[in-house]
Amino acid sequence: MAADPPHTSAPPPAVTPHKIRRRTVAFQVLIVVGLLLVAAYVYLPRLYVADTDDAYVDAHIVSIVPKISAYVMTLHVDDNSKVQADAPLIELDQRDFKQAVNVAAADLASARASALNIDAQIKEQRAVIAQGQAAITADKAALEFAKEELTRYGSLATTGVGTTQRLQQAQSDITQRAAGVQKAQAVLEAARAHIGVLETERTQADAAVKRQEALLAQAELNLSYTQIKAPEAGSVANKTTEVGNYVQAGQLLFSIVPVKVYVTANYKETQLTHMQPGQPAVVTVDAFPGLKLKAHVDSIQRGTGSQFALLPPQNATGNFVKVVQRVPVKIVFDDSSDMLKKIAPGMSVEARVELSPPPWWLPFL
Repeated sequence: MAADPPHTSAPPPAVTPHKIRRRTVAFQVLIVVGLLLVAAYVYLPRLYVADTDDAYVDAHIVSIVPKISAYVMTLHVDDNSKVQADAPLIELDQRDFKQAVNVAAADLASARASALNIDAQIKEQRAVIAQGQAAITADKAALEFAKEELTRYGSLATTGVGTTQRLQQAQSDITQRAAGVQKAQAVLEAARAHIGVLETERTQADAAVKRQEALLAQAELNLSYTQIKAPEAGSVANKTTEVGNYVQAGQLLFSIVPVKVYVTANYKETQLTHMQPGQPAVVTVDAFPGLKLKAHVDSIQRGTGSQFALLPPQNATGNFVKVVQRVPVKIVFDDSSDMLKKIAPGMSVEARVELSPPPWWLPFL
């Protein structure tokens, strides 16, 4: 049996330059398409959204400070306590302020008594005036009678019936009666003038009463300041006082962080061209990865952050270097998630504002 001839494999087909060019062109096309897709993914959203990581949670934090200086007697809250609006927070020592109220009330009673005393004097003086007017009337009547007597005795003296002594007596009576009328008129004028003095004193007494009423109201107001209540619901933070401490008026005791929070996002000024209040936004919180909260633009501050710094820039002096400025944008949450209760002021977030509706196919890139 003859042996089979040895099997030899066929040589591989030769790669032609045409195929190499086709592969190179296809590879280059794929690279270009990939770069275009990456560019579209990176740059196209910037036409429809504005995002920034220079953002943080903010809130209208209320500082609890006393209006008076006193010792802390009772503290109804502790670190991180939850409080409701109008709930009692601190009670200060009331003893000094109660005493001040009692003193002011006594001074007010004294001022009112002085006013009533002047009223009684005015009433009494009016009676004196009436008495003086009656005395003048009586003296005038006596003067008229004396004049009639002088006329009668003058006629009798002329006819020789009357005596000269009686005529002289009648003349003297007229002088006395006239002096009596003048005296009564002077007394009446003095009584009327004293009424004016008493009425002025009454005005002063009214002013004193009002002043004492104001002092009493201030003392009662200071007494009310010994009880400090929560202006709104929230939680206690930054507590710096304890029972027994002596606190000064205006001293920061602690802060109330409200339940409602918002986001302050510092956008570049170049991102604000098409941004306006009401536009939807999405907020992600660094502390809770994967959490996305719905929100919207509430307002845009009229002024960059540097403008309100302690030392604002003065571009007119020195060398000018143009820097893109940041403008604070207030973003309010629309989401009612329970996670909002865990978000605290100061936490870092990322804000993404939708400037206009993006194309439907953009999310598929």
